[in-house]
Amino acid sequence: MSTGDIALVPDWIVPVHPRGEVLSHHALVMHGQRISAVLPREELDQTYPGVELVRLPGQVLLPGLINAHAHSAMSLLRGLADDLPLMRWLEDHIWPAEQACVGAEYVRAGTELAVAEMLLGGTTCFNDNYFFPDVAAATAARAGMRAVVGLPLISVPTAWATTEDEYFARGLAVHQDLKGEALVSTAFAPHAPYTVSDAAFRRIRELAEELDIPVHLHLLETAGEIDSSHQQYRLHPIDRLEKLGLFNDRLLAVHMTQLDDRDMDRVARAGVHVLHCPASNLKLASGICPVAGLVDRGVNVCVGTDGAASNNTLDMFAEMRLAALLAKGASGNPEAVPAEQALEMATINAARALGLEERIGTLEAGKQADLIAVSLDRIETLPVHHVISQLVYATGRHQVSQVWVAGRQLVRDGQALSLDIDRIKSETAIWQRRLERIDRQAARGA
Repeated sequence: MSTGDIALVPDWIVPVHPRGEVLSHHALVMHGQRISAVLPREELDQTYPGVELVRLPGQVLLPGLINAHAHSAMSLLRGLADDLPLMRWLEDHIWPAEQACVGAEYVRAGTELAVAEMLLGGTTCFNDNYFFPDVAAATAARAGMRAVVGLPLISVPTAWATTEDEYFARGLAVHQDLKGEALVSTAFAPHAPYTVSDAAFRRIRELAEELDIPVHLHLLETAGEIDSSHQQYRLHPIDRLEKLGLFNDRLLAVHMTQLDDRDMDRVARAGVHVLHCPASNLKLASGICPVAGLVDRGVNVCVGTDGAASNNTLDMFAEMRLAALLAKGASGNPEAVPAEQALEMATINAARALGLEERIGTLEAGKQADLIAVSLDRIETLPVHHVISQLVYATGRHQVSQVWVAGRQLVRDGQALSLDIDRIKSETAIWQRRLERIDRQAARGA
């Protein structure tokens, strides 16, 4: 035995790989940041004599959930403008609030609020898409959370940058600064085809290949996006991205609600990853991503919450459940996206899209110890006939009891260990009052 080994002994372990496997009478051993072994309990004493035991009765151990698409700082806008179509929501409420407030302190406070919500709900990694990625990265790292931060690019001036050249310069500086960061990596994050020029897309393609990082892009979110592309470029957005060399296995395509059979075939051939945000798409009436058809074609589909401004939560248990149910309802097939596949979308599929599948997403020896324990002995999840079905269809995020990232415990018995929750609440109240004043002023101006 090596000093520092810890053995977690739950009632069940769901490693995610192999698909659908549920281990009972097993233990998981951690050493430092990594998983040393997943083994039968009867072998534990002999293989790891004297190991420190952490017993988790009534609980299941599984990989930490990965939020494949988030705008973390927008948590401060939660509930500011609800029940509106996308462009009115953006133009009349969200963008005016952002123009007045977005800066380093806003992003720090909003990201910290989001990180607290996600960690307490069993999410250990998030793929972020927002301004001031350096601040988001530092905030996640301080809390001990894993993140992929987007290097933003949009064709309008913002508090982050005013020209395309400045967006690239600042983004590349963030990428360089984060090279040695263990928990945080980067992706290019052009906003959408309708807000990014051909020249910028070409430059992104070249740099993404050179730096070997993904491209995180809102794509085919609404029908209007297709009409706009035909008017401006005389091309469907997919045709345009193909022409620019971006429609490939580096692309993390968010939303994808406007796909026909031919489009899905092209997505599959190109190896594009689809980041599915069911709650946000439904709330904004943007459309429904044809997940069952994509999965049938072998497309790697992941699940994300989008921002809390349009969801209104960062609850990955709710998102998993909705992804599974919506796929069944939209396809008319009750066998579409079974529970074990929905769990994969929130774990290993997302890790694969982010280029992290060798490190996280399953519970296997040698991988980083990003894992969560969930209590299934609550009245709402009894009896436990099928563990994975209970996790996807019955479990709430309040049942997350323990959270580890890279072997460091961040939540114990439902309490955050690396964050000052009372301070986060107080700061959020200050931002709430400020944002409410700005929204009232914007409404009077309209």
